[in-house]
Amino acid sequence: MVLDSPSAIRHASRPSAISIVIPAYNEEASIGAVLDGLRDWRDRAEIIVVDDASTDRTAEIAQAAGVRVIRHLHRKGYGAGLKTGIRAAVGDIVVMMDADSEHDAAQIALLLDNFGDNDMVVGARGKGSHAPLLRRPGKWLLSQVANYLVQAQIPDLNSGFRAVRKDVAKLFLHILPNGFSFTTTLTLALFKEGYNTAYVPITTTPRVGTSTVSPIRDGVNTLMLIIRIVALFDPIKVFLPTSIVLFLVGLGYWIASGIFRFNSHIEPAFHIPTGAMFMMVSSVIVFMFGILADQVSAIRREKYE
Repeated sequence: MVLDSPSAIRHASRPSAISIVIPAYNEEASIGAVLDGLRDWRDRAEIIVVDDASTDRTAEIAQAAGVRVIRHLHRKGYGAGLKTGIRAAVGDIVVMMDADSEHDAAQIALLLDNFGDNDMVVGARGKGSHAPLLRRPGKWLLSQVANYLVQAQIPDLNSGFRAVRKDVAKLFLHILPNGFSFTTTLTLALFKEGYNTAYVPITTTPRVGTSTVSPIRDGVNTLMLIIRIVALFDPIKVFLPTSIVLFLVGLGYWIASGIFRFNSHIEPAFHIPTGAMFMMVSSVIVFMFGILADQVSAIRREKYE
């Protein structure tokens, strides 16, 4: 659901206990400005910067700004930083934002004003928002797969600007990755488990500092993420159609071969070609593998936090 104004949800009262979590890695060029933009929130929210073993002055600048800083002894990843911040947060609502100045602190109020009865509110990047061209094809493909798995249109699958109930987020920390796909997996987890998720339009700006986009690396990561998401959330939706296609191809091959043999007076006309047999047996194997994968994914998604 996309919301255009704070009045779009009933009972849209702003939550009282807020923690703002900012994962950071080598963001000394931007972290000072990000925290300065949060000065109006100092008396209303806990601000946590999770430094992912930066090799620059990111942690020092954050500490000098007077916010809570948690440091990783070695680099763990974007998702790991969010996990650390969520576990350490004292607020009931956790607001996530990036340390590279893409997100406007003034828009935090938009997330919270639209919280109401929702479990998560996500800032959906609209027209005018910065998005690297090299990442767009991969994001589009990933979004199409995600929409198919949840049978819904997700306005922004991996936006890093969002507010989520801490107790809900902690239920899924065991399946959320330590890398860049943390937000994508969290979004799908809440959709698949029936939690209320709302979207509000936001605008982002170009990041401060050097982009880490790599066409080959990010392309491979996106492909692996799609495979992981399929296997984790709804493998049967992929394996079952694949099984049906394989069976139909094998059956069609068998029928076509039989017609050819009959017309050519080759006996026996009912003989099953090796290729057709292979396709039909493969369809059964794929189907059974899908059933097994579906059961494993259900076990993995069990909550234990």
